[in-house]
Amino acid sequence: MKKIWVRIVPWDKSLAIAALESGADAVSLAAGDAPRMRELGRMAVVAPDGDLRPGRDFVEMEVRSKADEVAAARLPEGKPLLLRMADWTIIPLENLIAQRAGILVEVSDAESARTAIGILEKGVDGVLLNTRCADEVRKAVRLIREAGESVALETAVVREVAILGMGDRVCVDTCTQMTPGQGMLVGNTTEGFLLVHSESIENPYVAARPFRVNAGALHAYTLAPGGRTRYLSDLKAGDDVLIVDPQGRTQVGYVGRSKVERRPLLLVKAEASGREIALVLQNAETIRLTAPDGAPVSVAALKAGDQVLAHRMGGARHFGMKVSETLKER
Repeated sequence: MKKIWVRIVPWDKSLAIAALESGADAVSLAAGDAPRMRELGRMAVVAPDGDLRPGRDFVEMEVRSKADEVAAARLPEGKPLLLRMADWTIIPLENLIAQRAGILVEVSDAESARTAIGILEKGVDGVLLNTRCADEVRKAVRLIREAGESVALETAVVREVAILGMGDRVCVDTCTQMTPGQGMLVGNTTEGFLLVHSESIENPYVAARPFRVNAGALHAYTLAPGGRTRYLSDLKAGDDVLIVDPQGRTQVGYVGRSKVERRPLLLVKAEASGREIALVLQNAETIRLTAPDGAPVSVAALKAGDQVLAHRMGGARHFGMKVSETLKER
C-alpha cells in the first residue's frame, strides 16, 4: 500500500487535522512538535524526536545531478529512501524505481503525488506532501487511496459443487460499508482465489450486512494488501484485508470482528485458464460468489457451468509472503 506523509513545518493545526481526518499515514514535524500532534489524535510522527526518525528509520537525500542519482541507486535497501528532487522531473525517478525499492519522494501537490505513484506502472512506495493547503492534503490522500492496488480478475467456470458435513467457517466483519459487487478474494490454496461477495444484498430472510463477508472455512487464505495472504483463522480486530470489486479495483479494509462458527459446508471447484481453484464455503442461500458482471451468485443455486470471478496467483507462501520454492497444494 502506498504511503503518504504530510510535512507540517512550521506547525499548522489545520494541516494536522486534515492529515489525521483524511487518513494520511504520518506527519513530518519539526523537533518538539510531536506533543501537539498527539493532542489531536494518534498518528505516526516523522521527526528527530518522533516515531520515525531520519537516519535511524529512513535515509534522506537530495537529487540535484546525475551523480546524486547514481549515489542514491547504490544506497543499501535496508531502509526506505526519502528523496527531495531539486527539479521535479520524471526521468531520474524512473531510473531509480527501475533499480531499487523503498523509495519515497517529496511532492508539492496532489497531482504530483498521483504522478509519482504511477511512474513505470510501479511508482514510488510513498510520498511526502509539502503543502500549506489543507484541501490539497485531503485531495492527495484521496487520490492515493483511490489509486490503490489492483488485481487481475478472470472468469472461472464452476466444475463441481459438493455438499460436505459440518465445519468451522469465518465471518469477517470489516469497518467498511461495501457496495454490491465488492467482496474478498478467498481460496483453499495459493493457486487461486474466488471473489466472495459481501452481504450487501437485501433478502427476505435477514437484513443486509454490508460490512460483512462470510468468507469461507477457517483454513482458507484471503488476499491481503501488498500481495500477502492471511489464513481466515488468524484474522482479528485491527488486521488489514483487501476489499475487491468486479473490475479488480481494491481498497484496504480493517477487521472489526472475526466470527468462527460451526456451520454446514460445501466445496466449490472451478477452473480458470486450465487451473483448478477451490473453496469451502458455508452452505446457505445468503453466501454468494460474484459473476463476471458483478452480480451475486448464491451458492445454494450454484451449478456446474456457471461463471464466477477468480484471481490466479501461484507461488509458495511463507508466513503470507511469496517465496520461490516448489509447492503443490491439493
